Amino acid sequence: MNKRHLLSLLLGAGAALAATPWAHAQGTHAVRLVVPYAAGGPIDVTARALAERVKDALGGPVIIDNKPGAGGNIGADMVAKAAPDGLTIGIAATATNAVNPWLYTKMPFNAQADFAPITQMVRVPNVLVMNAETAQRLKIDSLQDLIAYGKANPGKLNYGSGGNGSAGHLAGEMFKKAAGIFAVHIPYNGGNPAQLALLSGQVDFNFDNLATAAPNIKAGKLKALAVTTLQRSPFLPDAPPVADTLKGFSIDTWWGLVAPAGTPKATIDKLNQAFVAALKAPETQARFAALFAEPVPTTPEQFGAFMKAELAKYEQVVKATGAKVD
Repeated sequence: MNKRHLLSLLLGAGAALAATPWAHAQGTHAVRLVVPYAAGGPIDVTARALAERVKDALGGPVIIDNKPGAGGNIGADMVAKAAPDGLTIGIAATATNAVNPWLYTKMPFNAQADFAPITQMVRVPNVLVMNAETAQRLKIDSLQDLIAYGKANPGKLNYGSGGNGSAGHLAGEMFKKAAGIFAVHIPYNGGNPAQLALLSGQVDFNFDNLATAAPNIKAGKLKALAVTTLQRSPFLPDAPPVADTLKGFSIDTWWGLVAPAGTPKATIDKLNQAFVAALKAPETQARFAALFAEPVPTTPEQFGAFMKAELAKYEQVVKATGAKVD
């Protein structure tokens, strides 16, 4: 092998390494995964679990950077404005990339144009729950019973949520419209106060995250009438989908991984391969099951199409509620 040939090989290898940020930056750089919510919640926990599993595939550590605030907009904006080099990625969620663009009067980023999808991570069902004592007193044992009661007693039902524009609020308004009933919306300052109001009988029903509601369902304090996914949830198999009664009803919680727009396709593909493999690992699935989170690994194209459809769906939902955040 002559010197010119050897030099050519070395230059080619250097160029290949330069195309993948993790390869040439081992030991000096880490991938930053921005979580636009506080530490300790389900999104944060799942992000940390995946970060631990992909470090070998990416050739270096993945550092979680929690940037909560403004309904997730602060952290999402950091990702949107980061360099498209594969060293900063982030979480895209129902709120940040489907609800907030219609809820907030001013948005710091464009949910559709400013991100390159990597893969969806998980789907978590929401569940329609009643205070068990209230359900017994009103003789409501099913979703059909609730709808029938609402039609026979207009204006007597109410429901709680974590605030105007929250997932529980939007689900409640979708349900009222689809079922043809009226129920007073009572917003609370967060999901926990809303659940406490339901447990104490201050409100009749809530649409809650299954992970949050499950302990009280198991304890018999809450009665689960239906889940909001199109199919039954493996975590609550006895609860039918709302869609079995109200065709097409679907409003679950999801999140996934995105990079800044303009990130090279080769980098996106490398990230996708690493995170999809981590999502499919039995250890990951077992850990996510404890959070009632179903892993949903996808291609970048599938996740992009999914987010586009969700953005269009929530435009109608949010506008119907009239909710706005200035």
